[in-house]
Amino acid sequence: MIQVYTGNGKGKTTAAFGMALRASGAGWNVYIGQFAKGRCYHEIKALKKIDKIKVEQFGRRCFIRKSPDKIDLQMAQAGLKRANEIIAAKKYRMVILDEINIAVKFKLIPLRGLLELIKSAPKSLELVLTGRYAHPQIIKLADLVSQVKDVKHYYAKGLKARKGIEF
Repeated sequence: MIQVYTGNGKGKTTAAFGMALRASGAGWNVYIGQFAKGRCYHEIKALKKIDKIKVEQFGRRCFIRKSPDKIDLQMAQAGLKRANEIIAAKKYRMVILDEINIAVKFKLIPLRGLLELIKSAPKSLELVLTGRYAHPQIIKLADLVSQVKDVKHYYAKGLKARKGIEF
C-alpha cells in the first residue's frame, strides 16, 4: 500500500511517525528515511530508542528554504539510493520517506526516480511518503492520500517553534 501525506498544514511527519510507532508495536520492522532535514529533532531521538525502528537522515541541519546547495542534492540522491536498497532487501514491513515530496519539488531527486521506487515496492510493503507538494503522478499511484490543510496556525501570531511540539 502506498500512503501519501501532503499539504501545507502541520502534522504530516507526525502522522507518519505515529504509524511507525503503531507498526513497531505490532512487531513490524520500520525504516524511516528523512529527506531535506538533518537536525536531531526530539521525535528522532525517541524513535531511535525503539529496536524495531531504524532512522536515517539525508539532509543538513538547516531545512531548505530557498535554493538547495550541491550538498543538498548529493544527500538526497544518497537517500534515494538507500531507500531503494532498503526496499530491495525486504527487511522492513513499513518504509517511511519523510519529506520526499519536498526533495522532488526542489529537484533534489528526479520524479522518475521516486516513481520507479514506488513501482518496484512489493505489494506487502507499507510505503509512506510525506511532504508538501506531492506530485500528481505520485498521488495517482497512491492507495491513500491525506491532504493536510492549514486552517489556522499560531505561527501567524508570531509564535516560534516550540521544543517538544514542533521539534
